[in-house]
Amino acid sequence: MGYFQGFIIPVPEANKGAYLKMAQESVPLFTDYGAQRIVECWGSDVPRGELTDMYGAVKADKGENIVFSWIDWRTKEEFDKAHKDMGSDERMEQPAEIPFDGMRMIYSGFETLGESGAGGPTGYVQGYVAPVPRENREAFADMCKTMRDVAIDHGALHAADGWGPEIGDGKVTDFKTAVKAEAGEAIAFGYAEWPSKDAFEQGSEKMREDSRMPTPGAEMPMDGKRLIYGGFEVLLDTDRQ
Repeated sequence: MGYFQGFIIPVPEANKGAYLKMAQESVPLFTDYGAQRIVECWGSDVPRGELTDMYGAVKADKGENIVFSWIDWRTKEEFDKAHKDMGSDERMEQPAEIPFDGMRMIYSGFETLGESGAGGPTGYVQGYVAPVPRENREAFADMCKTMRDVAIDHGALHAADGWGPEIGDGKVTDFKTAVKAEAGEAIAFGYAEWPSKDAFEQGSEKMREDSRMPTPGAEMPMDGKRLIYGGFEVLLDTDRQ
């Protein structure tokens, strides 16, 4: 089963360049220990919500944007070994200054629930986080597969969904509080990759007309009102470097 880490990070708009530089410089550390792919994305169309949203997930301040990111480790066993071995690497020491508030960054590991598409030059990403009752895992996986198939058929390059049954508590923020998760709920983290924002907008319009999409008012295996999502431009993708 695949495994990846997912991140949501509040970064001041003015620090976009500094964040990218830091991310680029950290790539060798993670790839040296087995990371298969690292993707960093900068908020382009992240909506404000009445109940939850990605800004609230990381307690974003005025002037801060959202970074949506993931690291593919292939398997949990490989991640666990890398995490242990990296602890003694001097490159893991935090620099004196970082371009964001690390206390408000949220991250966790996710089992790959499913993925579709061959991939390709990605320019735009739609990402989400959702609370899902653990007993609904199979129904949620089936829904995600359908959604991935629809997205791929209408121009997406690759899409993946992750499942986090046990999410740790954060001191300031975490994935559970981000979506107001209730007892018995797991956290899903997923994304769809598109060639560009234009391709996404054209594809999503066609998706809405696709008969495989859930009809308005249809019963869902999760609470869509607490789902958080957004659109992001790709800052860094190690598959394209």
